[in-house]
Amino acid sequence: MTAPIVAVADVGAHLPPRGALLGLDLGTKTIGVATSDADRRLATGVETIARKTFTVDAQRLLALARERNCAGFVLGLPLNMDGSEGPRAQSVRAFARNLSRLTELPIALWDERLSTAAVERELIAADVSRKKRAAVIDQHAAIFILQGALDRLAKL
Repeated sequence: MTAPIVAVADVGAHLPPRGALLGLDLGTKTIGVATSDADRRLATGVETIARKTFTVDAQRLLALARERNCAGFVLGLPLNMDGSEGPRAQSVRAFARNLSRLTELPIALWDERLSTAAVERELIAADVSRKKRAAVIDQHAAIFILQGALDRLAKL
């Protein structure tokens, strides 16, 4: 049981016609989680997971995927502005490889450059306090990542 790890543009071949996707913003301390509707049109926030160990984190993510009948995962890949991969992107790829050993659901990687910055600007514009922003930023980043991937899939 090893899931394919592909770019969002290539994940369609591994997905059924319908089924929600689970979007993840993998931070060092937390994982922001979002999900889509079964028709893959709209991303909504689910929760923010405080990171523990890979095994504990993966169990929670797989449970969420089961609860929501998800057809796959979308992980934000934090590329550098020049498109190169730094330590954070390598960490996401390692997480994807480890997760792929625990599920058959396809894992898509989505270029998430500037997602957290964009979300931060939106929350500031909405006059959300710094404390409240800290509590929701990862979940909102996951929504931003997943919605970008859904929009791209809709054009394929």
